[in-house]
Amino acid sequence: MSLVDNERKIKELQAKRAVTEDQKEFDELSQEIDTLTKETYHHLTAWDRVSIARHPSRPKASDFIEGLFDHFYELHGDRCYGDDQAIIGGIGYFHDMPVTVIAQAKGKTLEENLNRHFGMCNPEGYRKALRLARQAEKFHRPIITFVDTAGAYPGIEAEERGQAQAIAECLYTFSDLKTPVICIVLSEGGSGGALALSVADRICMLENAIYSVLSPEGFASILWKDDSRVQEAAEVMKLTSYDLYDKGIADYLVKEPTGGMQNDLKLVLDNIDQYLQKELDVLTHTKEKDLLEKRYQKFRKIGVMS
Repeated sequence: MSLVDNERKIKELQAKRAVTEDQKEFDELSQEIDTLTKETYHHLTAWDRVSIARHPSRPKASDFIEGLFDHFYELHGDRCYGDDQAIIGGIGYFHDMPVTVIAQAKGKTLEENLNRHFGMCNPEGYRKALRLARQAEKFHRPIITFVDTAGAYPGIEAEERGQAQAIAECLYTFSDLKTPVICIVLSEGGSGGALALSVADRICMLENAIYSVLSPEGFASILWKDDSRVQEAAEVMKLTSYDLYDKGIADYLVKEPTGGMQNDLKLVLDNIDQYLQKELDVLTHTKEKDLLEKRYQKFRKIGVMS
């Protein structure tokens, strides 16, 4: 059975266990749940991790902002066109250190997802990110970005307002920002929409996050003209956090509880909190010239074949 089928079976067993009054049946159901859970999550395929990254209950950027930062104050607009709800940006405190937070935001309900374009940013979203990044540089605040998008918004209105240029300006600007930047890939990291906020001194990925040039569905459709080969595409694309770590693109992986971070968000938040404390201490004490040189070398090495 697939991951989705197994998860459905586990939920059915849990529901049955919740109403049973027979201790023997309770114990048997518990054993069956434990066995099926271990079998389901012991050897995850790339497509399984794609499914977990897209899980509707998976925590969103807003959960991380609430759990990691104090006194967060959201800032709005790109001072040019409008305020893109697919980007949450603002200023907060991380252990008494002022930081700028820029996050790609998916919604928790259908209505919220429609307002946020399912985390797919318009040009004004990237321009808002640029505005906040330059402000952070001016006041020497470290920047924390959260990536969670299937890609940039593909509508014609986005193209009319300069989608490609907005993404390109993000790449250009973030590569030369004179303040530390840490990127955390939460779930989906798709295409240039994700790359726009991923030029950073450190790239951290959640264990079940994915990061790729396009979706497995798009890959199968374009390369093989057969979208039924989506699971094969996921394997070929090497898009899991472990693949990215092995290639030297991701610098750190945050372990998740069995089944995904929605099953123990506090554990994940604690791990990220510790990681941010450690890396911010290093980066904020790095000379500006060295910071920029190391960032440059980090991205120059990506794609080099040994």
